[in-house]
Amino acid sequence: MAAIPFGEAFEVLKDRESYLRKVTEERYSSGIILGQILLMCLFTFFYGLIMGSYNSLPQALISGIKLLILFFLTLIVCFPSFYIVQLILGSKVGIKQLAVILLSGFVMTTTVMLAFAPIVLFFQMSGDNYHFLQLLHVFIFVFAGFFGMRLILESLKSAFEETGVYPKIGLIAFRIWVLIFAFVGIQLSWNLRPFLGSKDMKFELFRSETQGNFYSTIFGAFGSMLGIDGSSFKKRRAKPDVEQEAETGQKQIQQKEQQQELQHEQNSNNKQTDKPDAKNNKD
Repeated sequence: MAAIPFGEAFEVLKDRESYLRKVTEERYSSGIILGQILLMCLFTFFYGLIMGSYNSLPQALISGIKLLILFFLTLIVCFPSFYIVQLILGSKVGIKQLAVILLSGFVMTTTVMLAFAPIVLFFQMSGDNYHFLQLLHVFIFVFAGFFGMRLILESLKSAFEETGVYPKIGLIAFRIWVLIFAFVGIQLSWNLRPFLGSKDMKFELFRSETQGNFYSTIFGAFGSMLGIDGSSFKKRRAKPDVEQEAETGQKQIQQKEQQQELQHEQNSNNKQTDKPDAKNNKD
């Protein structure tokens, strides 16, 4: 049984130009995809482990597994559409070569993520700001994803410029695909939450609350860091609500007074009509 080429899969970090040339010319080992997948599994699990350790040990283990599922499921969902579009555009890149290129970018992404793990641990141990940690993880994902997607784009450009097997219009399609991949990943991460887990909440495999979305949560976390939360909004609304209730009460009092005045007038009119009748009876 041939050894798994971890070194070759990790070569993208050491000598990028040599690695890109090797991928473009398809001079990689037959087991490189397995090596890339195992590296991704290892790096995503460890980062998820550190991410979920903020809440508890069970959350750490589950977050490691869910983060791994998040990356691979998003890639599995989005890869077929990307490959089919490339074929339609006239790409001659094979499915294995394209998989190696994409996985190279994700190895880069997960490596950069893992490099930030000590910083995450530092803030988890030195502070207890849940919203800050939320934003920190989002920043790390975006930052690491930028380097990974840039590597994929460089690989595709290399395939286009050196061998001509990849059409130039495919580079535009790849940029659109990155946006689709991001939206799919965001939606899937929302469905798989929690990953971090607040210390005030008990361990949950999946969040039962369905209200809200990823974007409102991130804006809410950012607002909480700046001291802007729902309480200030409620305080602002409290005064108008009290005034409205007071106005409603005054209107009700006025209506009652008007009704009493009308009733009094009717009673006085009835008394006046009753007096002539009484005189006639006496006569």
